[in-house]
Parts: sequence; C-alpha cells; structure tokens
Amino acid sequence: MTGNDLKRILKKINGRGYKAYKDIEGLYDFGTFRLSIDHAQGDPFASPSRVRVLIPVRETGFPPDLFSRKPREVAFRDFLSRAFEGAIRRYSKGRRGTGRSGLIDIDTGGQEILERTSVILKDGWLEVRFFVGLPAHGRTILGHEAQEMFFGEIPRIVRESLFWASVDKVALRRHVEVCEDQEALREMLEELGLVAFVAEGAILPRRSGVDDRPLKEGVVPVEVPFELEVTVELPNRGRIRGMGIPKGVTLIVGGGFHGKSTLLHALERGIYNHIPGDGREYVVSDQGAVKIRAEDGRYIEQVDISPFISNLPFGKDTRKFSTENASGSTSQAANIMEALEVGARVLLMDEDTSATNFMVRDERMQALVAKEKEPITPFVDKVKKLHRQFGVSTVLVMGGSGDYFDVADTVIMMDSYRPRCVTQRAKEISKVYASRRRDEGGENFGTITPRAPKPESFDPSRGKRDVKIDIKGLKAILFGTTLIDLSALEQLVDESQTRAIGAMIHRYAQRYADGKRSLKEGLELLMAEVREKGLDCLVPYKPPNFAMPRIFEVAGAINRMRTLKVRQLSP
Repeated sequence: MTGNDLKRILKKINGRGYKAYKDIEGLYDFGTFRLSIDHAQGDPFASPSRVRVLIPVRETGFPPDLFSRKPREVAFRDFLSRAFEGAIRRYSKGRRGTGRSGLIDIDTGGQEILERTSVILKDGWLEVRFFVGLPAHGRTILGHEAQEMFFGEIPRIVRESLFWASVDKVALRRHVEVCEDQEALREMLEELGLVAFVAEGAILPRRSGVDDRPLKEGVVPVEVPFELEVTVELPNRGRIRGMGIPKGVTLIVGGGFHGKSTLLHALERGIYNHIPGDGREYVVSDQGAVKIRAEDGRYIEQVDISPFISNLPFGKDTRKFSTENASGSTSQAANIMEALEVGARVLLMDEDTSATNFMVRDERMQALVAKEKEPITPFVDKVKKLHRQFGVSTVLVMGGSGDYFDVADTVIMMDSYRPRCVTQRAKEISKVYASRRRDEGGENFGTITPRAPKPESFDPSRGKRDVKIDIKGLKAILFGTTLIDLSALEQLVDESQTRAIGAMIHRYAQRYADGKRSLKEGLELLMAEVREKGLDCLVPYKPPNFAMPRIFEVAGAINRMRTLKVRQLSP
C-alpha cells in the first residue's frame, strides 16, 4: 500500500469509535521510506501504537565504516535513536487530545550506550521502531490530527535524523569512535593484568543521585598516581594515560566525603560504554565485575553459603541454605556465592552497604565470642583466598577497618577526590600496628556449588493470560503473579534492560530450565542465542524498547523469584 492508501483510511475512519484505528495496521510506501504500523492501540489510554520506519541503508548515505564492526554498529544505532528523539522534540506537537493522543516517542539511552531494539540494522535495511499515540477526542478518532502526524511530523522527523545529509557528521563519528575505543580498552584489561582503568582527567562525580549526568561545578578531574600509571594505545584516540587497578584485592580508603564511593560507582558503571561528554568515557571495568551488597529480607533458595556461614543454631544446613527473609550477613553471603556461580570475575563492595558483622570481626570480639559460637567467617578472612583459589578480584571501599591492610594488594586513598597510591604506607602501618586478630577463614575459600532451577519455578500466567510480564519501573518485574524485586541489582541502568530481563526469564524457562543444566549453563545458552539472533527472538513481535542486560542481572532476577526451586549439582 502507498501513503495515499493510509490517507484514504484515515479519512474513512475519522469521527468513528477508537477501535476503528485497527484498520490502519499494515505497511505503506512513502517514497523515501516505508512506514509499518505494526499494532494500533485499542484505547487512547492504552500503551501507544507500535510503528516502524524502514529505509534501505544504501539510500541513507551513511558511510559503511560507521557500522563496520559490532561496537561501531551499536554506537551508530544509539546515535540515530538519540537523533530521532531530538527531531521529535523539534517537530512533534506532542500530546494533544485524550490520553496519549499525539505522542511520538522512541526508546533512547541515558549516559550509557546500550544495544537496544529501537534502531536495527539488518539485511540491508535501517529500521527505526517507535511509539505513536493515535489521536482522539474522548474515544472518537481525530483523523485529521492523525494525518498531520503521519504525513507532516513523522516524515520531517525521519528526514532530519536518518540521513547522512541531515545529521551532525562530526558528532556521529565521535560517538562511534569513542564507543569503539572504550570497547578496545576493556578488552586490554586482561592482558594488562587489570580489573579496571580510570583515565587521567575523567570526571567521576554526578549531579545527584537521580541525575547521572556529570557534575559541572567544583569538579576535580582524576589525577593519576605514578605507582598505578598505565598508558595504552586506542584505535581512534591514540595514546591515553590512566590509573590501572590491578587484579587482586584493592582497597579504596580515605576520609568521609573525599570520593571513595564516587570512584566505586564509576567502576560499577565501567561495565558499560558511555556517550561523549559523560566524563567517564575512558573509565572501564572488567565485564565480569559485579556489585555486591547486603539485602535484608530477600529470598534465598538452596545456596551454598558455607564458605562464609556455618554452624547455625538448630543445625540449619548452610550448604543448602534457604530462607524467605534473609539477614544482612546471609544475604550478602548469598549475593557473593550467586555471582560466583554464574562467573563473576570481580566483586565491587562498599562498607556502607555491607553487613558490618559480615565484613570483619576484630580481636576483641574474637576474644569475647569464641569461634565455635560465631557462625560467620568474615569477608576479610576469605577475600585473599577467593583470589588465590578462583582468580576473583575484589575492589572494596573501606573507611572503618585497618584489618584489611593485611590482605590488600593495592590501597588507593581518595584525598579531596584525588586518588593516591598508599599501598606501601598501609603495609608499614600493618607492621607497626600489627593486628592480633586470628584468621578464621581456613586454608581455602571453599566450594562454589552450581544449582539447576526446576521448570515449575516459572509461571508467567496471570488471570486469563498464559503469559503476562510487566515491569514496574527500573527495579521490579511482575512475572505472572510473582513480583521480582531488583532494587539490589545496582548495575541495572535502563528500564529497557529490565523489560528484556522479564522476556529473557520466560525464554530461559521455555528452552533451558530443564532441571538438569546449571543456571550458568542455561543462561550462557540463552545469552548466546540472543547475541546470535538479537533481542527480537525473545517475543513474537518486534519489540521497540528492549536493551541488552548482562548474564549477572538476569541471574540476579531469577535468584530473587520467590517461586524459585532448585536442585544442587556437584561442584
């Protein structure tokens, strides 16, 4: 069908009841692009209609080198989604009429560059997916308003954002090259023996807890201590100097309000690539870095927390620990073991969000409470053994206990937001003020026990719907009738990731949760399928608003399902 066919249908249904908008579903040729109306909403207050624009890539004029490799392609698509959003702001009149009438919206990112489904390159086509609120007065179709949107606003938005002749060419190329450099830098970490890299001059502070943009006033750019200086060569930027955080046990110390948690937060987000101008473009962390915290009240299902907790009262078995309402220490132990179970290579921890009795037990407490009366083996006695036995590093913000000096390989002190390497000084202090506490951690870290989720754990049905999965903001998924609380998964950054996780759990349950495969094995198969086929494989329609999560956040969501049942496998 042509654009004239769409005009004819809109004239025909003008003034009719809202459900007549279903007649406009279909594919229309607009000359310079094709318009596909995949789903017309049934009510002005319902989720807006799903619409796609399709253009042959060769007709857009974009140089192929901008999307010749995967990191470049992801950044190219991200830039176009932001350009499309900018054009919407310039040319769309916005909401007008009842409910969502007049809305044009596309899923775009914040400070991070994520692989998402709002813009797709496939089989020689550029495909842009977005939402349209079909206009109505009450529930009466406003056909003339719809014509203005489809034949005035949308073509102009397309023309100004999806063609090489119209976009900011310098900004697009920089967007692509900065993303590619970050990916290359992250891939260098292993060879350099690092878990993270923080570029000289990086801007780490954010505007607020709810505004992730860089702070503008009173900012101290990162200075590189010579002891930790690393210089690398990037594909586009060339030589760059920064602070390398080595493998092993790293402490971040310093006085209150001097930037300890700010540095750790930047490392948490260093698993993602960032947009130019973010300030953290060249702050990268190992992709296997997982933030760990205490999480009172969480559900735990047969997790082997015996490396940290044993000899519980009443003989409760911590090798198969389950609870409906975990304490701070048992939840933190479970969070660590679950992360290790699916392959975490770096643990990121802050004493402010940790259980105090889990982190350390000083000599006075050891003298008062005998070890046989204390079920908890503190993290200080396990952190070094974890690295030695499994190669898992830890970066820990610690301002209250010098006992960690004895086990640290690297100590970074934040002084007025300036990092200083004080490893040698910390070791000298350890000798002068020797700790008399006893190591309670044994010879080794212990066992990481895999678990296989049982298929009956996953029921996505609700009411008359066989599958009903919704998100409740960034930090909650309603899977069928089960509410999954993700508030402790601090490295989730986008609601579209949360939305994708809900669909991924369902896909995992359908294909890979057979009660025999370990959680890690099943999720690795799922992640491989998604990487090969794209996020589209998760649902029977073309999703406009999915973004790629990591295996750790998908596993974290599954582990927090209160319907989860597992059987343990041999280590």
